[in-house]
Amino acid sequence: MASDNAMAVRRDFMVRRDDLRTCRFVAAAEPQSLHPGEVLLRVDEFAFTSNNVTYAAFGEAMSYWNFFPAPEGWGRIPVWGFGTVLKSTVDGIRPGERFYGYYPMSGWVVVQPERTSEAGFFDGAAHRKPLHAVYNQYLRTATDPGYDPAREAEQMLLRPLFVTSFLIDDFLADNAFFGAQSIVLSSASSKTAYGTAFQLAQRGARGRRPEIVGLTSPSNRAFVEGLGCYDRVLAYDQVESLPRETATAYVDMSGDGAVRGAVHRHFGDHLKYSCAVGGTHWDALSGAGGLPGPRPALFFAPAQIKKRMADWGPAELQKRLAAAWKAFLGSVSSPSHGWMKVVRGKGAADIERVYLAMLDGRAQPDEGHVLSP
Repeated sequence: MASDNAMAVRRDFMVRRDDLRTCRFVAAAEPQSLHPGEVLLRVDEFAFTSNNVTYAAFGEAMSYWNFFPAPEGWGRIPVWGFGTVLKSTVDGIRPGERFYGYYPMSGWVVVQPERTSEAGFFDGAAHRKPLHAVYNQYLRTATDPGYDPAREAEQMLLRPLFVTSFLIDDFLADNAFFGAQSIVLSSASSKTAYGTAFQLAQRGARGRRPEIVGLTSPSNRAFVEGLGCYDRVLAYDQVESLPRETATAYVDMSGDGAVRGAVHRHFGDHLKYSCAVGGTHWDALSGAGGLPGPRPALFFAPAQIKKRMADWGPAELQKRLAAAWKAFLGSVSSPSHGWMKVVRGKGAADIERVYLAMLDGRAQPDEGHVLSP
């Protein structure tokens, strides 16, 4: 086991790519010197949510394992968090500055900044260049308009997920909801599903938008109903109680093949669209072939970002995102309706405990886990 001297070592949390329940910590000494063009960041804190389980479940298919290389057969799950510059050889980036972005579950990381600006930088490391820029950007907290020092936990836990939620809602609306009168979301207690339902609900009353239906486990049903943005909440085994003839779109946050199959078989040709977003039920993932109705498509948030940047321009996209984020954050943390409790952990034991609980579906939906190495 690694030493507790965080300034001298890093502890990389790694999982087996072919068996996500197998995990380990590997110690490595902090570099004493850097090559020109490199910056050493200490990982201060990061969030761990079901979204990170999705990163692991789709690690091969979506190249999530490529962000932070690991020994053969092992993977380092990316997380969203904050880091502090310890050493820098790059002009414009100084020791002591803090950056929000994509980190490994480690004590530190070396990046190769390029396109450095007042806002931050992009990691230009060779192994990250083929990966989408949205994951390679690091924002300087001193200049980030979305940063609130009192809301760091909420930013880590919800901001990346909410961007995906915003884009799912926008994609559906941009396609006239594919003609659907009802949007069914699985894993309705997940933060990404909740954010999507929240955005859909902002479009007004029924009739101006489709009905919003959440599917969840019986134990989470009361929690999901209490969120107040779903028109109807059902347990997974109640899919057949939905009107079969209603034109429906399915947004699959769970990746559970049995649930997906039940939805497709129930609605058949009345299912107008089906997309896979997450893999919270990672151990029930299955193929999408041979089902009635439309073939499930993989929703890729960066593709919608690219489209909207072309449609609206970067400034307008950021303006709309910021306004939506502000409204959403108010719903999460308001004294009367706030529902999320931040739970903090530190060190290897807490990281492993939270990871396995999330992997096994034992995490509480009203908790947001913030961890530090």
